Amino acid sequence: MADFLTDEWFAAANDALRAAPGAPPVQRPVRVVLELADAPSQLPHALTVTLDADGASLAPGDHLAADAIVRIAFADARALTQGDVDSATALRTGQIKVRGDLNAVIPVLDWLVAARRAPDA
Repeated sequence: MADFLTDEWFAAANDALRAAPGAPPVQRPVRVVLELADAPSQLPHALTVTLDADGASLAPGDHLAADAIVRIAFADARALTQGDVDSATALRTGQIKVRGDLNAVIPVLDWLVAARRAPDA
């Protein structure tokens, strides 16, 4: 498995997202930025998750038209992507802080969980 937030990780994650079962219906594209202020200096300190009619994708960096910004510690984000922590627990315990449209975050989290469970993930 590629190290979290490396180019190889983004490629593998996007492959898993493409292999995941059908995307939840969205009325318009949804963009959620994950801010990782404490990420190692050689890695991106943000990533953007986009969910649209074609599915979902991840890209390093932030997007100016984000519907929501999620602040999360690097270790917590890595634990979420590895399935060691679930998003509901992380929200409830304050590990995840959301600014913007919380309703935009829910379909993105659902889609990421589906991608993690995909056969090729």
